[in-house]
Amino acid sequence: MKKFTLNLKIVFSFAICIVLCVFTAFHVAEENTILIQNILIKYYNNDEEASNIKRYEINVTNTGFCWYRKVFNNGKQEYFAFNFARLKSIDYYGTNLKGKLYLHTNGDDVIVQTRNDRKGDVDSMSRFVVIPLKNIDADELNALAAHFKRMNTKVLVQK
Repeated sequence: MKKFTLNLKIVFSFAICIVLCVFTAFHVAEENTILIQNILIKYYNNDEEASNIKRYEINVTNTGFCWYRKVFNNGKQEYFAFNFARLKSIDYYGTNLKGKLYLHTNGDDVIVQTRNDRKGDVDSMSRFVVIPLKNIDADELNALAAHFKRMNTKVLVQK
């Protein structure tokens, strides 16, 4: 009976450890998505194309996708989407007052969709997404890069 009780305690302890590890992994992924989305929205430079863009949306999902949508005043819409598993590098060109964040993927892994354009609706692929940012300091850029890297690693582990 003592051996059965000992084995039961071991199995129960192991099960609790697995449950805690699983919930911790989901918490880290959600935390990274929220932080990435908040930083991109907070420092987004809508002055860049303020006369042309009516609104924009940046969405980072728990499943590892980043969505960027621009709606122009004339009704044209541009969508950009990529999976963090395909993220290769991050570059920022500009100063702390104004610049552009380039998110490069391994290949043509960025989905680009254009809707309501005079030239017609176009679906294509790209190697990068450009997001204009303003008033961002080096510490915030480093934090953003670290969150992107963690999210990339997390998505790669899940696949």
